[in-house]
Amino acid sequence: SRMPPMSSMVAARARSALGAAEIEARLPQSTDDVPSDLRELFAWTVREGVTNVIRHSGARSCEIVLTPTSAEIRDDGRGPGACGDGSGLTGLRERCSAVGATVVTRALEPGFSLQVTA
Repeated sequence: SRMPPMSSMVAARARSALGAAEIEARLPQSTDDVPSDLRELFAWTVREGVTNVIRHSGARSCEIVLTPTSAEIRDDGRGPGACGDGSGLTGLRERCSAVGATVVTRALEPGFSLQVTA
């Protein structure tokens, strides 16, 4: 039995959550490129990243970029100082290190990027 693509549900939830916060969502058309063993981790990453954007960033737009080996959430908000390293990111880092993935956060001009690479 094939797992449903991570996307449809996670992307739909991200789109509606960002829309409710009046943040423009730029989401991948498809997540078929994400291997099934990474879908759960990337779904967790997207949920965590989108939650942080909505709660802390003050962003006007948020982009989610998925590749076969990474998931990235970028926004045009206030940048890293806005949310510090909350418990959500700590949990994500622990989950990633358990499977050999890495979490990279960086400041953008303007904004913030959270990327998980497997």
